[in-house]
Amino acid sequence: MAHSILYCTVYHKHPNRLHQQVYGYYEQEVFYEKSTHYSKINEAIRGKIIFLSPAMRIAVNTRLLLKGKLEGIGWFTHQTLMRMVRNHPEHEFIFFFDRPYDESFVFAPNVTPVVVSPQARHPILFYIWFEWRIPFLLKKYKADVFLSPDGYMSLSTKVPTCLVIHDLAFEHYPEHFVTSHKLYWRHYSPRFAEKAARIATVSTYSKQDICEQYDVPADKIDVVYNGAHDEYKPLDWKEREAVKEKYADGCEYFVFAGALHPRKNIVNLLKAFIRFKKKLRSNMKLVIVGRYGWKYDELIAMREEMPFKEDVKWVGYMNVDELSKVMGGAYALVYPSLFEGFGIPILEALECDVPGIVSNTSSMPEVAGDAGILVDPTDVEDIALKMEQLYKDENLRSKLIANAREQVKKFSWDKSAERLWDCVMKCVGK
Repeated sequence: MAHSILYCTVYHKHPNRLHQQVYGYYEQEVFYEKSTHYSKINEAIRGKIIFLSPAMRIAVNTRLLLKGKLEGIGWFTHQTLMRMVRNHPEHEFIFFFDRPYDESFVFAPNVTPVVVSPQARHPILFYIWFEWRIPFLLKKYKADVFLSPDGYMSLSTKVPTCLVIHDLAFEHYPEHFVTSHKLYWRHYSPRFAEKAARIATVSTYSKQDICEQYDVPADKIDVVYNGAHDEYKPLDWKEREAVKEKYADGCEYFVFAGALHPRKNIVNLLKAFIRFKKKLRSNMKLVIVGRYGWKYDELIAMREEMPFKEDVKWVGYMNVDELSKVMGGAYALVYPSLFEGFGIPILEALECDVPGIVSNTSSMPEVAGDAGILVDPTDVEDIALKMEQLYKDENLRSKLIANAREQVKKFSWDKSAERLWDCVMKCVGK
């Protein structure tokens, strides 16, 4: 259970009488357990001006905090919330899970975890969870604000909501999504955007997209970039050789990381790799990291029938400890996704001193900056040529790595958590 906290803002008279006249009072924040006897508090604040403000109760949708299954939105949720609850012990956080949770997600004593049935993984269950269960619990726990980091919210509550919309891929590529989910998102997302007190999104591109698609005022949306996990860092020569030996038969390799579904454009990546191999006849490998998502029949068929299939290593989902090594050991990331709200693997690669060949669409040029080579994701020949260009030109690769070291300074989870916190505070007028 969360600790009940009394948050005191104490204003001391300035010890210098002249400064007291000019500056008035200076502020000090003091925290007490509510169980603290008031006589002790009175003794501590005697002779001072004090304002007591109770802790806020911040309810959070934490459906996507799933042990061993953290991907894009899940990582954003994990990394920002972990910092927010520890940076703000004066406030109480109520985490709403839709299934039994792992204790590692209870980040601090000021978090109260609540399991809310049913498990919401289908549009009908989304509706029950957000329109019936969540409003009831927001009222029960007397929440001051509701933070929803996965693009869903309730239209049936008066509690101000900070909504994080990561991207509108379903508006641009509806054919890549399951019909039931696509219809739900296209019906409700504009209504969510209108009702939310504030919106956060993960790139300038996504902010512009939300404004244009849903006619949302730009001043209602805050850009909260993603960050990369601290495990992503350059490997030394010995570490790189060990990774290559383990995953790529001791050879250099390109890497792709992400869930395997049509929007990630893996079929075109494989076609480009075949062309690269036919032309150069190198021993370069392609390592693909990620679990199958949806609509992957074409991908599985190609995996079995393609030439050079022995040079493509399918390693499945990896936890961050191992993925950071595979990323750090790569010659380059190839990320020809059709559409992204951000593109975390691009940043993860740059943190490892691994340059990226990335799509020239949506947010990806914004994330890669001058540390990436841009390609048309619909043009297999263009992807293959850029792979060849980087493979042949070590000077270009060195330049991109130097640029990466500057580009990554723009992003960190600490900054992300601060910006998301500011967005939440705007919801309640603070």
